[in-house]
Amino acid sequence: MALVPKDFVNYKSTPVFSRDNVPNMLLHMHNTKAGVYGQIQVLTGSLKFYGFTGSSGELDKEIIIRAGETAISHPEYWHKVELLTEDTQFRLHFYAHKDSAIVAQQQSERSE
Repeated sequence: MALVPKDFVNYKSTPVFSRDNVPNMLLHMHNTKAGVYGQIQVLTGSLKFYGFTGSSGELDKEIIIRAGETAISHPEYWHKVELLTEDTQFRLHFYAHKDSAIVAQQQSERSE
């Protein structure tokens, strides 16, 4: 998996997701925004990350992420997750270049 470049900053994080509240979109193919890296942080249990070569659905990789582990999805990478255990809990952290419009927008929303 990709690494987040050093000049990228965390601009947004989700609440903790579990079987009870995981957004349906995360369980189906979707991609990260242009210029944005997503980090999956598994807190309890485990999940499987599926990566695809594009929107056609051709499987590129499968990774099992366990409690205490993280994985990175690079910008515009098609993927989905599958919760593997009943107690799986995870959150997502999003990173963009420190000088990007998305970071500036998020900072202005926080200061309002």
